[in-house]
Amino acid sequence: MAVLAACVGQFVVVLDISVINVALPSIRAGLGIGEGGLQWVVNAYVITFAGLLMLGGRASDLFGHKKVFVLGLGVFTFASLLGGLANAPWMLIVARALQGIGAAILSPATLTILTTTFPEGRKRVRAVAAWTAVGTGGGALGGLVGGLLTDYLSWRWVLLVNVPLGVIVLIAATVWLAENHRPKVHRIDLLGALLVTVGVGSLAYGISRIEVQGWAAVETLVPLVIGCAGLVAFVAVERRTSEPLVPLGLFRIRSVSVANAITLVSGTGFYAMWYFLSLYMQNVLGYSAVETGLALLPHTVSIILASQFAPRLLQWIDGRTLLMLAGLLTSVGFVWQSFMGADGTFLSTLLGPGILLSCGAGLMMTLLAVSATAGVDLSQAGLAAGLVNTSRTIGGAIGLSLLASISTSRAADAGEGTEALASGFGRAFLVAGLTIMLSTVMAALLPKQQRESSA
Repeated sequence: MAVLAACVGQFVVVLDISVINVALPSIRAGLGIGEGGLQWVVNAYVITFAGLLMLGGRASDLFGHKKVFVLGLGVFTFASLLGGLANAPWMLIVARALQGIGAAILSPATLTILTTTFPEGRKRVRAVAAWTAVGTGGGALGGLVGGLLTDYLSWRWVLLVNVPLGVIVLIAATVWLAENHRPKVHRIDLLGALLVTVGVGSLAYGISRIEVQGWAAVETLVPLVIGCAGLVAFVAVERRTSEPLVPLGLFRIRSVSVANAITLVSGTGFYAMWYFLSLYMQNVLGYSAVETGLALLPHTVSIILASQFAPRLLQWIDGRTLLMLAGLLTSVGFVWQSFMGADGTFLSTLLGPGILLSCGAGLMMTLLAVSATAGVDLSQAGLAAGLVNTSRTIGGAIGLSLLASISTSRAADAGEGTEALASGFGRAFLVAGLTIMLSTVMAALLPKQQRESSA
């Protein structure tokens, strides 16, 4: 039950990040919402989600992961219902912000359930592998699910589909999910919570403005400066308070600090992958939204299979070496994908590199999640989960903004038409591949882990 609850919770969180994108044109037509408001339909979720992940993770440690899981899923489900029934732009934006709050509470709790249920070793790796596969599959399936629901029902169903699923899991979790550790403290560091929320949320917002406004615009620089100042103040407060929101000693665990750094760097490529592939298929190859989702299915299957093979491979190869091999595989796949052209086809351009980079990504994300929670006391398991989710989210936001700028610049230099677009997308994949190669080199800093026994 623990694995099922964690996987379903992570699935709906990740699905909702990507599923809304396909429905945006229908939302604009249905609610008469302007371009600025449409951006906030996306940003309201991303900012609240990123900003509250650390607080959500720590809440699991302080109040118990079952209570926090149920609370987060309840807020997320209610917000999905509110958004699906929205009849004005402001109602939808508020609902999306509430969804982000619920997701920030829920997502760290899903990983905490696994790390507190299963001791370090093969069983935990298998549980995290399932969590990674289902969560990543949710992101990959977002385009297909969103396209099917929007085309055959209504844009409202990209939100309403969460309601019955959420209610079922809420009931099951309340009845069958057990609390695996007794929290020792019940006090939240309110000042620390405020500073880290403002810091990370402002950073996420500033990063989201880079693609629209540019790096030097006031609308970009001000939130970035506020975000950095908030995080510096947060560290200063945490060093002095007796019950910090984030005990800074956590970062002295080498596996935690290095795995989070790798997650941040590699995330710049992973999450931009779906974005650029979708644009390439629709704007260059002429695929519909549904056809794009179907074409991404091999990527999804590859990630799921690779994640499930991780525990078996760890019987033969130590974790650090396997992570470096997975990073190399992923980098080669990204570089291969960068040769995409306007005359590409599914078989010649998408399938081969897609399987390669997806297999590598599935292995990397599983191993990083395991490393980022290794050696952490149960009383800080939620914090570790919130931290790795924050690293992944911020890395993805940075990568999308940076690679989108690189892609646009390359396309402008290449001229006009589909060939120029393909050239821009290819350059984004090339830079992403080199970035993931950098994260592969960083993996050498991880402590060497013993091979898992077959027991």
